[in-house]
This record gives sequence, structure tokens and C-alpha cells, in this order.
Amino acid sequence: MSTAAETSPAEPSEPTEPTAAERVRSVIAGAESLSLTTDGQAYDLIGMHSVSRRGRITLHPQADSPLTAQVARAPRGGLAALLEFTDIAPTAVRARVRASVTVSGWLSPDRLGDATGTADTAPTALALDTARVTLRTPAETVEVGLDEMTLAAPDPLAAEEAAMLTHLADAHEDMVAGLVTLSAPRVPHGFIRAVPLALDRHGITLRHEYPSGHCDLRLLFPTPAGNAAEAGDRICRLLVAPAATAHLHHPSPSPRS
Repeated sequence: MSTAAETSPAEPSEPTEPTAAERVRSVIAGAESLSLTTDGQAYDLIGMHSVSRRGRITLHPQADSPLTAQVARAPRGGLAALLEFTDIAPTAVRARVRASVTVSGWLSPDRLGDATGTADTAPTALALDTARVTLRTPAETVEVGLDEMTLAAPDPLAAEEAAMLTHLADAHEDMVAGLVTLSAPRVPHGFIRAVPLALDRHGITLRHEYPSGHCDLRLLFPTPAGNAAEAGDRICRLLVAPAATAHLHHPSPSPRS
């Protein structure tokens, strides 16, 4: 298990991280693949899903695929399905799975499309009538309401997070070192390295790896970032004004494997 802490200048009443629904929307929007389980069948779908602005999931299999045929044979035109999306850290860290999202519901041909967002109305498109959404992280498991899913949006940095984190880790060792200097007093001593793990509009998370286990620490931005350029600016502000990150919200316990 990981341990986690936060440092921030933000007021306690202000959001310090995306909501569970926003996290789910970010994971689904950013996933390149998903695992699909139906009655007696399992599929790995790569580049075959889209999400509307209101969170409606549509699958895009080939017209002659086994999945399309299975949906066509389903009673009353709806096939019970379980979709699983996995959020994997883009940087080379231990335990790279940051979260998983499971979405259950019924698949049927998408004949009407979605007036609230971009939807594929081709004959092979399959729409998911969502019944249940679950977010699992190393820290907790959360059921996300369907209304919350509809109203939420992906984090504004979700689409560029992977590129930004890998660029930061590979091309800006000085900035990473500066962030580690800020985080070191807030985590247990003895970590052998620290790597950028996650980035959203509210802050950046570093993973501190120990001979056994790891500890994650989140450095919160002075104000939320609305895009990649603003996120870069917020990171620079953390480095030039380290005193702003001195407030520790949650004590960091000893790392555990």
C-alpha cells in the first residue's frame, strides 16, 4: 500500500483534488483501451471507444466482429456488459496502476446518437446504457452517481498529463530536483528516488520510492491551472516560492509496501 500527504497554500474549504466523478471522466477520456466482459465472453478493445460531453460511452467495433454479433443476438436488444478502464502512470514508477474504473450497463446499437455530444451513429456503433460506475484507487473504492458523471468533465490537464509528466521527468531534471527538495521534509527519510506520478489542475504528485514500498506526496498549486501552459507556470511558482507549500494537510506515515 502507498501512503500519501499533501502540502498546500490553499484554504481548507477550497478543492484540492478532482472529484471522484472528474477522476472517472479523466480516466475514461484518456484511456486508449478497455477490457469488456459480457455473458461468456471477454474482449480487449484498443482505440474503439469514445465519450460524449455528458459522459455517454460508445463502442466502435467492426461490423463483422464477435461483439457486434453478440449484441445483435441479445434479448430485447440489450447486452449486459462490464467495462474496465485502467489508469497507468506514464512515468517509470513502481506500482504504475493509479486507478481503475469499472462501468456496468447494457450495450445496444446506437441508432439515435447523442444530441448532447459527438456520437457515432454508424450501424456498428454500440451505446452503453450505464447502470453503475466504480472508481478504485490504492486508497479507496468509491461508487460514483450517474448524475455526477453526467455533470462532471475530465480534468483540463487530462489529455496532456502523460506528455507533460514524461517531459518533466526526462528533460527537466533540475525542476524535478527542486520539487523533491520541497517534498523531502514532508515524507519519511530514506527514499532512494522521487518521480513525478500525477498532474491535475490542482497540483502535482511525486512518488518517493524506498527500498521497500513508497510514499506519495502532493504539492498543491497556489491557484488551479486551466491548461498545460498554466500548469507549467504553477510548477515554476512552486519552485520560486517554496514557502507557499509549507502547510501540511495530512501527516505522512511510514512507507509500506
